[in-house]
Amino acid sequence: MDDTAIPGLRPLTARSVVLSTLLGHHPPHLPVRSLVRVGELFGIAEGTIRVALSRMVTSGDLEQRAGEYGLTARLLERQARQDDSRAPRTRAWDGAWEIAVVTTERRPAADRSALRQAMTALRLAELREGTWLRPANLVRPLPPVVTGQCTLLTGSPDGDPAALAATLWELDGWARRARTLGTALEESTGPAAKFTAAAAILRHLLADPLLPTALLPAADWPGGDLRRSYEAFHEEMRAVLHEHAGR
Repeated sequence: MDDTAIPGLRPLTARSVVLSTLLGHHPPHLPVRSLVRVGELFGIAEGTIRVALSRMVTSGDLEQRAGEYGLTARLLERQARQDDSRAPRTRAWDGAWEIAVVTTERRPAADRSALRQAMTALRLAELREGTWLRPANLVRPLPPVVTGQCTLLTGSPDGDPAALAATLWELDGWARRARTLGTALEESTGPAAKFTAAAAILRHLLADPLLPTALLPAADWPGGDLRRSYEAFHEEMRAVLHEHAGR
């Protein structure tokens, strides 16, 4: 499949190769020689990889320690979110919804922005300004940025919860994109094309609302299939990267 025919696929760059490699590596640090070898796998010259590493350190994406490059705290949080999106921690849903209502007054712009980012990462949707909710089927802690600005409640809608979910998330659009990306990964040939499609899948999984089955718009919701496709790719590429990284 021609990757350029799929809207939203980001071009493969030295930065994206380094970042995706470290985000998928546990623990997320590697020596420069290993990252250079991974770049060579995708036709990226050693000098280009080294320049990207230097710029990523300057920008705060990476830190250099003991001869290795590793993710900084901000990107370690992203790695944790990606790991959760690949294997979400859920519980049986009893019909309850999480509700978070902003009750702190006169919040600085930075606090409002931090809360919005946190709510998105927690997969809550905004019903109206200052009111966020989702089905209570996920297992994860709420960070201080949420508990410090919001009053937390549990409740359930009077009407059809599936209809409410459909207004909070663009489910049909997410499903269409998921199927397109799954096909792109399946039909891609060569490491670079597969790597590009898989990175797009991982980003897309971060936007999966992870709704209970009862609230999904169709029985063939593609979330599970997309995760299985990504995991198959991940196992395949882990062996390839392990060989080329020399680790």
